Amino acid sequence: MGAKLLCLFLASAFIAYYIYTPIPEDVEEPWKVMLITASFRAMGHLAEVADRLGLMHYMDALMLLTVAEYVAPTSDENVTVTDTEFDNVPVRLYLPRRASDGLRRGVIYFHGGGWCVGNAGMKFYDHLTRWTSNILNAVVVSVNYRLAPKYRFPVQFEDVYSVTKFFLQSSVLSQYGVDPDRICVAGDSAGGNLAAAVAQQLLEDSEVKTKLKVQALVYPALQTLDLNLPSYRENEYKPILPKLLMVKFWSEYFTSDSSLREAMASNRHVPVESSHLFQFVNWSNLLPEELKKDHVYTSPTYGSSELAQKYPGFLDTRAAPLLASDAQLHGLPHTYILTCEHDVLRDDGVMYAERLRAAGVPVTHDHAKDTFHGAMMFILSPAELAVGHRLLNRYIEWLNENL
Repeated sequence: MGAKLLCLFLASAFIAYYIYTPIPEDVEEPWKVMLITASFRAMGHLAEVADRLGLMHYMDALMLLTVAEYVAPTSDENVTVTDTEFDNVPVRLYLPRRASDGLRRGVIYFHGGGWCVGNAGMKFYDHLTRWTSNILNAVVVSVNYRLAPKYRFPVQFEDVYSVTKFFLQSSVLSQYGVDPDRICVAGDSAGGNLAAAVAQQLLEDSEVKTKLKVQALVYPALQTLDLNLPSYRENEYKPILPKLLMVKFWSEYFTSDSSLREAMASNRHVPVESSHLFQFVNWSNLLPEELKKDHVYTSPTYGSSELAQKYPGFLDTRAAPLLASDAQLHGLPHTYILTCEHDVLRDDGVMYAERLRAAGVPVTHDHAKDTFHGAMMFILSPAELAVGHRLLNRYIEWLNENL
């Protein structure tokens, strides 16, 4: 009897450890958020065990979630859905069936997942892009770019950029009946990073004649320089995307070399010769007082030049769009940025909004004070979140009003 009670106690303690997580008071539906957080924490621990035992890479283990969430391309009464390729890159294409008075709008979407996991065919992304196509009566291209650890930067960027250039050709736009004056690039998290980088690169590409009308960045990752921003400090252990997981995503984007991950985790990865770049991420100048709170800005601690020489990608604007100069930002399209209060990436988006405004770019910045990174994704799971629907509706409304 005593042994059974002990086992019951240990099992209860183990379950409580996974389920109970301190949740900020302003977050709605805290028990649902706890359950979501617990499932993600358990998945991370299982991935860590598989990696340490040599069974599979950590990111490959996380990718199993993508497999479990995959849905085949299925057309319905509103949208025709097909998997195809644009310039040899897999895409999921959504074509509205509703009649149009003229040319349609076009949206190119890049999914999130830290450049390591995710798929355009995941249940949420299929729902998001299908709904976008139906509500906006738009042609939507959702890109299945190649992922780390098998493929490193700049492969992910090159994939999404080649799809974008292909789609923007006048012959392709004409084929799908898309208005060249009403095209958007969009993405969430790592996809928001890719969308921002694509929009910047298009400004410098003389081969592309079609210009974007808008870009939409949903809780985007935008810089690799300072991984100790106030948002990283405050949300180090917050739901879904704790600091160490974000560091893993960033470092795996460039290499599996643990020395880069360790340097990023301690914020000592930028060499002194790149010190001029810190002006673009100086949060003491770029964040509003309400986000600075009682944090004190300190000069950066510089790291080894060897890491930057071996893995120069983390200083490349195609990986870190916030490092672009003011001149490179001028001319970007009307921009939508969504940030979440309880998110390590919060300050990336806030600083980008500030820099874009200073460069004369029209910006709509929605800041959700009551939620966390990735909240928009949780609208189809058993732990369905009302805030996810609210964020998704706002994103769609903005596109409908501005595209």
